[in-house]
Amino acid sequence: MLLVDFLKGFSVTLKHVFRRRYTVQYPERRREEAPIFRGRHRLQRYGDGLERCVGCALCASVCPSEAIYLEAAENDPERPVSPGERYAKIYQIHLLRCIFCGFCEEACPEDAIVMGPEYELANDARAKFVTSKEQMLTPLEEGFGEYESLPAPKLG
Repeated sequence: MLLVDFLKGFSVTLKHVFRRRYTVQYPERRREEAPIFRGRHRLQRYGDGLERCVGCALCASVCPSEAIYLEAAENDPERPVSPGERYAKIYQIHLLRCIFCGFCEEACPEDAIVMGPEYELANDARAKFVTSKEQMLTPLEEGFGEYESLPAPKLG
């Protein structure tokens, strides 16, 4: 009985020994990501430089692992940061807590947060896994969309 079990296990090993190996030379060549891949978070901007995030905190409230911390502040009418009345003064995501579920991306009414293609998230200290708003904001040349002002609400 022991010999039969040994031969069964060894047959599995022999089947895989003679198969062709699949190896990617990682730093030089990279595999293509799946279309539904969810990588590091990115905060989007409009083409004119305004941040899309209006500080509504829906992303933080829907996050199952409570990895998002957002603190909103009132927008300065002279120099607005976002098109809304408020903006995200502090926006942090704790990447060690995040489960990359994408709920934050789905909950955002402004399409401000997206899951980007970056997957190289290794670091040498735990504190570096807390990403700030400045680290997540996309450069101005990568912003998308144009800001369309909403009509003023009719009172009365």
